Amino acid sequence: MTEPEVNLRIYPFTNALLTKKLLALVQQHQNPQQGISEFMKMAADLEPLEITLHLPQLCEEKNVSYMFVSSKQALGWACGVAGPVIACSVTTREGSQLQQQT
Repeated sequence: MTEPEVNLRIYPFTNALLTKKLLALVQQHQNPQQGISEFMKMAADLEPLEITLHLPQLCEEKNVSYMFVSSKQALGWACGVAGPVIACSVTTREGSQLQQQT
C-alpha cells in the first residue's frame, strides 16, 4: 500500500508510527454517546483541504488537541466504517470506564 500524497500546508502531521498508534486508539474508543472531546484527528489526503481547515481553529478555541493523519481510508477503518472519514473526535464522558493514560 502506497502512502497517499500529503498537502504540505497541514500541521501538525503525524509520522507513520504515531499514526498507527492513534488510529488504534480511535478504534478502541468508538462510542456513539456525546462527551467531552479529548482530541481531534483529521485526514490529510482529502481534496479540497479547505473542508477541514476550520477545525484546527475550533480546536484551539476549545483547547482540544488535534493532528492530521495521512489517510482518510485508514481513519475510516479506525472509526469502524467501510468508507473514508475526513475527521473524528475521541471523546470521554464523566463516569466513563476509560482510564486516563500518562
